[in-house]
Amino acid sequence: MKKIFFLVFSLAFALGCTRNAVTGRNQLSLLPESQLQQMALQEYKQFLSQNKVVSTSASKDAEMVRRVGTRIAAAITDYYTKQGKGNVLSGYQWEFNLVDNKEVNAWCMPGGKVVVYTGLLPIAQNEAALAIVLGHEITHAVASHGNERMSQTMLAQGLGVAGDMLTSGNSKVNGIFNNTFGIGAQVGVLLPNSRKQEYEADHYGLLFAAMAGYNPREAIPFWQRMSQAGGSNKPPEFLATHPADENRIAKLQEYMDEALSYYKPVK
Repeated sequence: MKKIFFLVFSLAFALGCTRNAVTGRNQLSLLPESQLQQMALQEYKQFLSQNKVVSTSASKDAEMVRRVGTRIAAAITDYYTKQGKGNVLSGYQWEFNLVDNKEVNAWCMPGGKVVVYTGLLPIAQNEAALAIVLGHEITHAVASHGNERMSQTMLAQGLGVAGDMLTSGNSKVNGIFNNTFGIGAQVGVLLPNSRKQEYEADHYGLLFAAMAGYNPREAIPFWQRMSQAGGSNKPPEFLATHPADENRIAKLQEYMDEALSYYKPVK
């Protein structure tokens, strides 16, 4: 019985592996992107309805979040369109909102649904640092990291292997989605990004910020500020699923020359 399950497991893994157009890495992807985007849109609307969204007409900070996000989205779209990989962003309808919340946090869901918490801004301190954060979070979405984490969990639980319907109406799939993207849940129950995914988000997020005209050098002092936030107390929630350490900063320094090759300050 174990041998049969192993064979089925291996077959499902092989069939579910695809080469990511952003990173070039083979990764498990059992769910259609369109399905994840539909589920994300529902969660996003619910989140916005239950939280205080800061109006761009009344807040320069909210306008800044939208401006930075829009520039990064445009840079990504232009970059992959020129490479003939515009389908990477198929179905994306970008939205950028600032939410009045003291938590140090930001996230991007499949389909380009982005939220920044006001608690992040005092640590970001400037537009370039905010661009580093948004580039990082947007990379998690466009590189299908959430799909990969969901697929790994589904395969481990036998979903898809036994012919389960992979639809938004499937309670098990919904549960895995909420544990992966659970924007309203406690961080401790969320599925963490792997170290590989984090480095990819740092790497390509840095490039995307630079392509959008933001100085990638700002990444180093920003992550230093993030690592120091909270002092000896519990670190910001953002860091619970985004490990920050000397290795991260060292990697960012390795990526810097490549990022700077894309950097052209916006006048």
